[in-house]
Amino acid sequence: MKVLMTVLMALVGLAWGWDLAQAVPNPGVHPLWAARQSLLTLSGFLSVALMSLAMLLATRPVWLETPLGGMDRIYRTHKWAGILAVVFAALHWLVEMSSDILKATIGRAGRVPKESINGFLEMLRDLAGDMGEWAIYSLLAMLAVTLWKRFPYRSWRVLHKAMPVLYLMLAFHAALLAPQDYWQQPAGVVLALLLATGVYGAVRSLLGSIGRSRTATGHIVAIEHPASNVTTVRCHLHSGWRGHRPGQFAFVRFDDGEGAHPFTIASADQGNNTVSFQIKALGDYTGTLAQHLRVGQTVRVEGPYGRFDLARHNPRARQIWIAGGIGVTPFLAWLESLQTHPEQAPTAEFHYCTRDQQGDPFVPRLQALCAMLPTIQLRIHGARQGKTLKAEALQGAQRAEIWFCGPIGLAASLHQGLRGLGMRARFHQEAFVMR
Repeated sequence: MKVLMTVLMALVGLAWGWDLAQAVPNPGVHPLWAARQSLLTLSGFLSVALMSLAMLLATRPVWLETPLGGMDRIYRTHKWAGILAVVFAALHWLVEMSSDILKATIGRAGRVPKESINGFLEMLRDLAGDMGEWAIYSLLAMLAVTLWKRFPYRSWRVLHKAMPVLYLMLAFHAALLAPQDYWQQPAGVVLALLLATGVYGAVRSLLGSIGRSRTATGHIVAIEHPASNVTTVRCHLHSGWRGHRPGQFAFVRFDDGEGAHPFTIASADQGNNTVSFQIKALGDYTGTLAQHLRVGQTVRVEGPYGRFDLARHNPRARQIWIAGGIGVTPFLAWLESLQTHPEQAPTAEFHYCTRDQQGDPFVPRLQALCAMLPTIQLRIHGARQGKTLKAEALQGAQRAEIWFCGPIGLAASLHQGLRGLGMRARFHQEAFVMR
């Protein structure tokens, strides 16, 4: 994530710097006015670049899963690219507003001359300026509700649908108000490519075509309630399902009015187009989902996505698997996929963390699956039984490969503990957050 955004901003900086270096100095322009103009252009350029990246990543490009490490990290990059884009847009607006301060301090003399434009193009530029200003106000409001975690996800999702429109407003603003000499410089090529990329993503979003080619329609064939807050949903999908690898997830739509939500596929691929999901009541949507599901109900499943894949484990590294709560779902698919060929199972130390070992519905299932896989050592950590997983329990994790799926707090605690013990391990962790 950091590398991609750093490279993008460096590319923008180089294109901007090239144009600046080629510019003929105007001795009549005051240095502060010149600095304001340069900062105005750079901040706008960076905002458009990052917003274009966010729009591209919103299309769920499968071809980027390998270089970026999975769809969860694509979405995390999408989120932070959008946040940084709004920050630079706010900076762009503040620099624009600084003209009044400069007029009051150094006067109007020495300002950067305005580009000579007349007629219909001038009208379009005025419109682009107004559209850009209103788009920035809207983006700032969107950023506020995105960072305010108490704002209901369902309402946020509806508001988030306005992002493609806001991007198109910003793209119009950038294309019309970019310096005219850009279009004869590398900066113009970079800007044109960025705008084309962002417009592509925005149009696909507005047309509702994102993920359409990877969506299969089916129906619910079974519903179970292994615990009061967990619902097992088994679906049979019709033609169009590509199959999945153990540990992948899919976007599931039970109700067209609600939209799609990501759930890990908790079953192995048996070649019969049947997938299972273990859904825990965690939020405003999943908290009431069980009340609305029924056998025979139509379901749309988009995917599969993700790189939390058993096939990616390093056979030469010590394997440590850690699951917390509903984070056990990808490991259920892993263990189930190994049942037909237990000799292919790696040697692994599997830690499952739960609040109550006695009442946890997944414990018997894990014990039954691991009983058929002698190379996998299962350890249950029940908090109510006084057994919580600490980094010290992972002695020998030096240079091991750790696969983790569970609460963020548990992951942070283990990370910190391992560092404190001076142990380094390759830590695989899905970080899927929708906002």
